[in-house]
Amino acid sequence: MIVLVFAMVCGLYICAVCLKQLSNVSFQTSQLVQTSPIDSHSLRFVTRIHYPKPQTFNRAECGHNPVRYFAILSMQRSGSGWFETLLNSHNNVSSNGEIFSVLDRRKNISSIIQTLDRVYNLDWFTSASKNECSAAIGFKWMLNQGLLENHKDIVEYFNRRGVSAIFLFRRNPLRRMVSVLANSYDRYAKLLNGTHKSHVHSPAEADALSRYKPVINSTSLIHDLQETENSAAKALEYFNTTRHIVVFYEDLITNQTTLKQVQEFLNIPVKDLSSRQVKIHRGDLSDHIKNWEDINKTLNGTEYEKFLRADY
Repeated sequence: MIVLVFAMVCGLYICAVCLKQLSNVSFQTSQLVQTSPIDSHSLRFVTRIHYPKPQTFNRAECGHNPVRYFAILSMQRSGSGWFETLLNSHNNVSSNGEIFSVLDRRKNISSIIQTLDRVYNLDWFTSASKNECSAAIGFKWMLNQGLLENHKDIVEYFNRRGVSAIFLFRRNPLRRMVSVLANSYDRYAKLLNGTHKSHVHSPAEADALSRYKPVINSTSLIHDLQETENSAAKALEYFNTTRHIVVFYEDLITNQTTLKQVQEFLNIPVKDLSSRQVKIHRGDLSDHIKNWEDINKTLNGTEYEKFLRADY
């Protein structure tokens, strides 16, 4: 009887301790989800590692080094170029640019899969390629480059191959609109000594490009903002079953821990990342929109009014 009573007491004690530990873990996980851009899918799924065997070169002694696969899913003029240069400043990361900007690579799902296989097999060569000893391989993919139209097959590929998705969006789509229009204008105007540049590396170049003030269509503005939001929401819905994180351009600028969290998400050594790119449109939006009064009048009193004064 004494032994039986002792066993019961020990059992109750162990159960109480386990319940307390589970409660603490649940609370900590909930806190992490709320305070970081990493959502529940990045916490639930473990990063899969790979040992690719490229056909175009020999990884030699790095053949035993594991590689993670990722893709940056974004929209034009959302900071993806700058974000990619930050990642590529890490000596273990190779992000290979906007590879699906070429139509032939996305003309059908077969060409998309063939392109993806080349990238993740380390047989895709760009200036960012580190090849032999890369620990994370990826590229950036715009939502309007066949990604949403072929989402079912792409999601299946991501889950089958263990590709992690990094969603990069802007909280302020009005600023993105200014950047899109200004960049489109410069394709033809070539304001920098007859050369078009989507990204610049000096304050002088940034100032020269920012002098152009686009005219925004105030009639379709609210509809255009809604379309941007709908595209982002649709992408998140389609890729909900993948391992992914959501990162905002504004957080990359203002929150020093965001880049650390991205590196932790990719399971690579955390380092200080840097970029030579310089922001083009700085300061108040009123300084960058030619028909500012019309835009201000259109958005005042709507749910998009906050974009008029939000920085970055």
